[in-house]
Amino acid sequence: MDKLKFSTVLLTISFLVTAQHVYAQGDVARGEVEFAVCAVCHGVNGEGNATLNSPRISGMEPYYTVRQLQYFRDGLRAPDASDIYGTQMRAISMTLEGDQVLQDLAAYIETLDSLSSAATIVGADINAGKASYALCQACHAPDGTGNEALNTPSLVGQHDWYVERQIMNYRDSIRGASPQDIFGAQMRPMVGTLASDEAVTNVAAYIKTLQ
Repeated sequence: MDKLKFSTVLLTISFLVTAQHVYAQGDVARGEVEFAVCAVCHGVNGEGNATLNSPRISGMEPYYTVRQLQYFRDGLRAPDASDIYGTQMRAISMTLEGDQVLQDLAAYIETLDSLSSAATIVGADINAGKASYALCQACHAPDGTGNEALNTPSLVGQHDWYVERQIMNYRDSIRGASPQDIFGAQMRPMVGTLASDEAVTNVAAYIKTLQ
């Protein structure tokens, strides 16, 4: 890793540690009731649905779930039609009134368990993807399990097509462009180190091997 990339990683980690939030406790029972709407696209076990372009959310960390729902609701994520699938989520999140319902949903989603999906990306260079992931692991951990202290989510078990699309969204300023999205903003220079679509595909394919 060259000095510029290493310095970027160190600055990012320092910034994320100082930007932590403490979230209230959610009510799992209430969250289960609220989840009925979410299940239409994400599945009853949170397994996601490739046909609907809905990611896997089962077991997702509450700190990440709450933040993303807040971002969708407040327009920090998917603020316009450039994020086609994100705008669908924004419409749903805007029906969630108050922060407690977000806590409740997050608490229930964390209890969900679903089988990991099969890889859909074929022909990728896994070794090249692993090399690129060396930068990602500083925040997302070598095994992809994330790091609550850095507010980074687990990537384990996520659909490869979703990981690939989100990396490209960050790269193309579709995601993480809002100055208020402090965590998304730090992802953008990271994905900028991936020089091509092929490099994005390779790292997404490698992440899928982290089961």
